[in-house]
Amino acid sequence: MASPSKRRKTNNHKDSHQTVRGLDYFFGIQNPKQRIAVPPSDHDGVDADESTNERTIGPNQELNDEQLARKLQEEWDAEARDHVPHKSQDRLSPSQQHSKIPDDSIRAADVPPDSNDPSQEILSSPNCGKDGKATATQEGVGPSTKNTLSLQSAGTAEDAISSAVPFDESPMTFDPSRYLPDLQKHWATHGGEASYGLLTRCFVLVNSTQSRIKIVDTLVNFLRTIIEGDPESLLPAVWLATNAISPPYISLELGLGGSAISKALKNMCGLDNAGLKTLYDKHGDAGDVAFEAKKRQTFTLRKPKPLSIKGVFQSLVKVANSKGTGSQEFKQRIVERLLQDSQGAEESRYLVRTLSQHLRIGAVKTTMLIALSRATLISKPPGAVFETKKREDLAKMKKEVLAETYARGEELVKACFARRPDYNALVPCLLEVGIADELLVRCGLALHIPLRPMLGSITRDLGEMLTKLQGRDFSCEYKYDGQRAQVHCDENGKVSIFSRHLEVMTDKYPDLVALVPTIRGEGVSSFILEGEVVAIDRDSGELKAFQTLTNRAKKDVAIGSIKVDVCLFAFDLMYLNGEELLSRSFRERRELLRSLFVEVSNQFTWVKSIDATSADSETVLEFFKSATDFKCEGIMVKVLDNVFNPDPAQPGDEPETEEKIPPTPSKAVKKKGKASATEKAEEREKGTRRKALLATYEPDKRLDSWLKVKKDYNTSADTIDLIPIAGWHGQGRKAKWWSPILLAVRNPVTGSMEAVTKCISGFTDKFYQANKEKYAEGSENVIARPSYVEYAGHPDVWFEPQEVWEMAFADITKSPTYVAAIGLVSADRGLSMRFPRFLKVREDKGIDEASTSEFLAELWRKQEAKGSLEDEGAVAPEPVEDDEWY
Repeated sequence: MASPSKRRKTNNHKDSHQTVRGLDYFFGIQNPKQRIAVPPSDHDGVDADESTNERTIGPNQELNDEQLARKLQEEWDAEARDHVPHKSQDRLSPSQQHSKIPDDSIRAADVPPDSNDPSQEILSSPNCGKDGKATATQEGVGPSTKNTLSLQSAGTAEDAISSAVPFDESPMTFDPSRYLPDLQKHWATHGGEASYGLLTRCFVLVNSTQSRIKIVDTLVNFLRTIIEGDPESLLPAVWLATNAISPPYISLELGLGGSAISKALKNMCGLDNAGLKTLYDKHGDAGDVAFEAKKRQTFTLRKPKPLSIKGVFQSLVKVANSKGTGSQEFKQRIVERLLQDSQGAEESRYLVRTLSQHLRIGAVKTTMLIALSRATLISKPPGAVFETKKREDLAKMKKEVLAETYARGEELVKACFARRPDYNALVPCLLEVGIADELLVRCGLALHIPLRPMLGSITRDLGEMLTKLQGRDFSCEYKYDGQRAQVHCDENGKVSIFSRHLEVMTDKYPDLVALVPTIRGEGVSSFILEGEVVAIDRDSGELKAFQTLTNRAKKDVAIGSIKVDVCLFAFDLMYLNGEELLSRSFRERRELLRSLFVEVSNQFTWVKSIDATSADSETVLEFFKSATDFKCEGIMVKVLDNVFNPDPAQPGDEPETEEKIPPTPSKAVKKKGKASATEKAEEREKGTRRKALLATYEPDKRLDSWLKVKKDYNTSADTIDLIPIAGWHGQGRKAKWWSPILLAVRNPVTGSMEAVTKCISGFTDKFYQANKEKYAEGSENVIARPSYVEYAGHPDVWFEPQEVWEMAFADITKSPTYVAAIGLVSADRGLSMRFPRFLKVREDKGIDEASTSEFLAELWRKQEAKGSLEDEGAVAPEPVEDDEWY
């Protein structure tokens, strides 16, 4: 079946000589002195001498396309007012008839027939005839109906009602009921659903501030408006605001390349390649390009149909689900229709940012969960019966009481999302029961839905680890150099395997899937366990490097074709026979794992471990050395029990249990003058030394009850995981490579990347060559200046952020040049590093797992406490291009 976008052929088997021209040609303002020549046609109805087809109304008057269209519009408007029936086509001269809109310019918007798809609607304007063609008038039009072809302003149109809602007010004063009558009246004219313009208004306000408090307040007020006005739009709004359309374990990608978005902008906004490139070179962000292009678009023949939040989300889902022959054309038409219907430049900006998966408004996971909890604490849908807090009561609370009230709901929502990281489950439950303990029951662990893994904190060395765990029983485990895996198995024997990023790996490890029936002991019907998948020599049991594991295919792996054997080293059990084990101690979970599952030599076993206390320093040191000798990264140290064991050296200390967890100390009031490093260290020690370390499994948390001690961590050389974002042309023998290279930490609050240092040390010539090939100028890995990077300098090229590099350094200093962690240790200076040195590419980490600005600030505080940095105002030196830096 031919594509609907192609012209329908006639049955006379003769070539058509009709000239096809698009809207760009029709509305292009021509030089008044230039006459437009149109090739003669056999069915023009004019002589060959008239083939120049001058667009004239009178003998001496010449009109361009826009002027002609305006004149025709005035005539049609006048006749409509006078109720005089006419056939405008009869009143045009033959040369003017040639200027009418070609059918193809309208039919190009056609899509595969689907009456339920808003993105496939041809024309909703009353100017459409039954065949979908634009008509000047229709018979039987009443006096009040202006059913004529109309020039519509495209660049200035916007949702004026939505753009007036002050979402950035305090939630204590913002009342959605003041604005909902006008909003709902506006929505009612277009299907009754919340408009996309309202979400755009929220995006604009969030993007205009760096204040996390303002960002949260804005999101809270927006969500409250949706909850009270159109609850069914809440879930799509949350997905769009978090720049996703599905959880990570469901493979649903838009699959849109930059060319599709560029083509749509050119078609919808009348840009050519040169104009689009000029805008992109100037702004460097696809959304900003769309903003400028929409502003420059003057008129369109079709009045845009306002987009709804649900409609946009459904269109994105259709794009993601479109597969097979013709899918790219189908996706292209949906994208073009969305851009065509966007009202105003701001809607175009955020539509394109959503399509390109770079929304960058700072509404990251944690921020959205906080906003959802606060919104449902204050507002509820019409007809809901759960209790909410009154704004007036919240406004009267003291700051500490209000924070405590918010915190309970926030922790509950975060815990639910950590156990079941899917807004499709969380949002409907919130709308039904609100902030209640029942939420945790409804959104608890579920088989074949991965929970977010618990994470371990980094320690400098074994001495620091032993100090933190003083008086505690703990287990030391080998930290294998492999891939973390979460294995699910239900009563029917169905197996799912997920990565630490919650991505499905079941197809990658069919040998592990086949192994599950063998390892499941008697009485085990269903389970969720966690372990490390490591490449291994099946015969000798020798472990292989992580790079060997990466050579294994990722999809559609047949057991017979496997060349890299693996072994699963299990270390935790979170779910057993329908019961969650998260609240049980690590000692209990480990005992269940080892007693109910069966080892299979060099295929499934437990991580090697020993139990110890802080008094067993020599034993722990020997175990650490054996781990590194066995080709492991180091050791993991985990608290075994929840009960605090008093340190014999401090008999006066009261034992703490999980019932006596001290609250997080509030920030001290700043005093004039500088406190010494010793005083600061003592203050931190007072607030954290006696903090209880629980042995429970805490999804999506990084706690000191799990500690990492790696062989490349030591007191004199910390490491940090940074993202390479830009480079300069090298000098001397490095002129053919990128050197130095700019690196950044990520800011999880704003979603931005903050430049922290330049590096030229630690690279080999082979690495330099590979890096230059990967980030070659003109390749897709080299981009225009991104808006989400915080850096005032001007590198020669910008890299598409996609890698994480592990870096060593001498020390951390305050810097007037770099903005990383600005505001965390100094109001006007960021942090940088002296003598950074490249160690390796962290292939096991994505950019979302790179070190954060808060982590960088914490390293600086530890360094200051130890007195290693004497000059607090020292500025990190810029690297010099010289071989001595190797």
